[in-house]
Amino acid sequence: GRFVISLSATMSILIGDTAPNFEADTTVGHINFYDWAQDNWVVLFSHPADFTPVCTTELGTVAQLQTEFEKLNCQTIALSTDTLESHHNWIPDIEEWSNASVTYPIIADAQQEVAKLYGMIAPNAKGSEMGKLTVRTVFIIDPFKKVR
Repeated sequence: GRFVISLSATMSILIGDTAPNFEADTTVGHINFYDWAQDNWVVLFSHPADFTPVCTTELGTVAQLQTEFEKLNCQTIALSTDTLESHHNWIPDIEEWSNASVTYPIIADAQQEVAKLYGMIAPNAKGSEMGKLTVRTVFIIDPFKKVR
């Protein structure tokens, strides 16, 4: 038999790769990722959709742990393919659940630009009825912009 290997046009980022730079609109304003990260460690994590119970608890827990991340010279940044307006409308729910302020940025990636850049979309992923794609990933990025 003959084996055929099909590679996706969107490849995943591997440990040791340089994390790609990007610009994006976030809940704290427009950022250039490298400028925002400076020389800190970064936890970049994505979630499937705003207003879902599990995602609310995940982002709320990150809000509760901000002081601990800061002690480790680590910044956190979240991403979903929802809009900036949706993120801003959702933050009060996260803060009510967690009893903590969401001070870290949430990237609005409605066009899936960052998700595609980081290979966050499964090759066979199908958009929901609203055209959103589910992404759930975590990247630990060191001060030299290497994925760890």
